[in-house]
Amino acid sequence: MSLPNIVFLDRATIPSQIELPHLPFDHQWIEYDFTSPDQILDRLKDAHVVITNKVVLDRDVLSQLPDLQLIAVSATGFNNIDVDYCEQHGIAVTNVQGYSTQSVPEHVIAMIFALRRNLMAYHNDIAKGEWQRHKQFCFFTHPIGDVAGSTLGIVGSGALGQATATLAKAIGMQVIFAERKGAQQCREGFTPFEQMLQLADVVTLHCPLDDNTHHLIGKPELAAMKSNAILINAGRGGLVDEVALVDALKHGSIAGAGVDVFTQEPADITNPLLDNIHLPNLLLTPHVAWGSDSSIQKLANILMDNVAAFIEGREQNRVV
Repeated sequence: MSLPNIVFLDRATIPSQIELPHLPFDHQWIEYDFTSPDQILDRLKDAHVVITNKVVLDRDVLSQLPDLQLIAVSATGFNNIDVDYCEQHGIAVTNVQGYSTQSVPEHVIAMIFALRRNLMAYHNDIAKGEWQRHKQFCFFTHPIGDVAGSTLGIVGSGALGQATATLAKAIGMQVIFAERKGAQQCREGFTPFEQMLQLADVVTLHCPLDDNTHHLIGKPELAAMKSNAILINAGRGGLVDEVALVDALKHGSIAGAGVDVFTQEPADITNPLLDNIHLPNLLLTPHVAWGSDSSIQKLANILMDNVAAFIEGREQNRVV
């Protein structure tokens, strides 16, 4: 291509304070904050390179874009891209990995402390005037637990799981890694999944979402956990049966849950978690565990380097 035409379909998924590094060659650039399905074809009709986070590029769309050569995904997950079609028709796909190994573990640990020490519950008590009405210097309405000395069960032993383990050990937690659910043999250094559920004071999820891990944590798994255990999901929404989780929180099957990811995003009022956001032992954040400024800047740097590498004829972070 003589002058690559690059289109960013959903630039607003990267905060405005984050700078996208300049590409070291002449090119045409156009960006849109958001792109709806009915706008995709018109915006990509002359594109050689498309950058997207969550815009769906399926077979029907891709088949109508003969000039498209690269899809640069500005995230790790690429389930919004028909990679089979891309592989069959010579469209390269890249993604970004390894940018949130500091941000996600810190978010997980922050959730653990907030839930174990019931910070939100106490905050809400003050907001409702409970402390003021009881006139007690120290007002204990919720249990406060220590994090140090407790056991963290980690599902997923990749970069994020390992980084979370390192941080957890630094604050005095014992760490066990869960073997894959249903595995016939247990690898050295891993704990059978079912046994991990019984041993862990906190369970945190850092595994991919696929057919084998959909509703990895459901009613039976929640029932197997300790009644004072906490569940943290900063992985993927579908890993947890949200209806079962709400039921477990309401009936005291587990002590608390921190959720950063949802089955459908953005979540709406039909989601059982949002419908029960008032629960004092439920802490929700809107898929931001990965999103410290330093992590997003690192993502932006890798993203643009992926584009530069492709134009310059180098393979980097290729999915296909």
